[in-house]
Amino acid sequence: MARSVCSYNIHGSIGIDGVHDSERLRQVLRSIDADIFALQEVEVLVDAPGLLEYLCEGTDWVPVAGPTMYREHGEYGNAVLTRLPIRNQQRLDLSQAGREPRGALRLLLEYENNGKLEYIDLFATHLGLRPGERRKQIQSLLTEMENPNFDTGMDGLSMLVGDLNEWFLWGRPLRWLRRYFTTTPAPPSFPSRWPFLSLDRIWVKPRHRLCEVNVWRDKVARTASDHLPIVARVK
Repeated sequence: MARSVCSYNIHGSIGIDGVHDSERLRQVLRSIDADIFALQEVEVLVDAPGLLEYLCEGTDWVPVAGPTMYREHGEYGNAVLTRLPIRNQQRLDLSQAGREPRGALRLLLEYENNGKLEYIDLFATHLGLRPGERRKQIQSLLTEMENPNFDTGMDGLSMLVGDLNEWFLWGRPLRWLRRYFTTTPAPPSFPSRWPFLSLDRIWVKPRHRLCEVNVWRDKVARTASDHLPIVARVK
């Protein structure tokens, strides 16, 4: 059975028309109907605290918040929505001195495969804007992946999902990731109106479990954020 995974930078729920519209965002998510959403630039305002619950309302998704910044008017950072059972979770701090705080959500998710329980070790993140910053963040994430601290006793797979902000195709971060995951499709998803940069990525190990990666291009998604969602099918 294939599962669907989506990475989506929601740009604080602000579309390319400058309008803050959570309903429009919810419409995009429900059209995709993924089993796992890794969301970036999630802004939960003090005067409207229930954004994640609103996005999940009437579905079987469960939200997990991963804020990286706490500001006077609210929280900002990452989030995961998933319909798969969550066995364990933790937040990883990827912040570098003098730069915007960054982090990752690490979730251990369970699913059934041909009557057998397996797991997904999911890393959902949004990396920094400077090359040196991203290099250190990828090194930290790979160290976590290579030395797992979730004792599962089950077979499974590892996923890195998110906005990696990496536009240097032969830069060290992507070379390191290709070495760990092997080469993976990376359709352009930014900017949403005329996408030509592959900033948003879904990596899966073992690689043969990744069936396909596509960009979600419907009319609402092209307006709802400055990024388009990318969606993978994983068996």
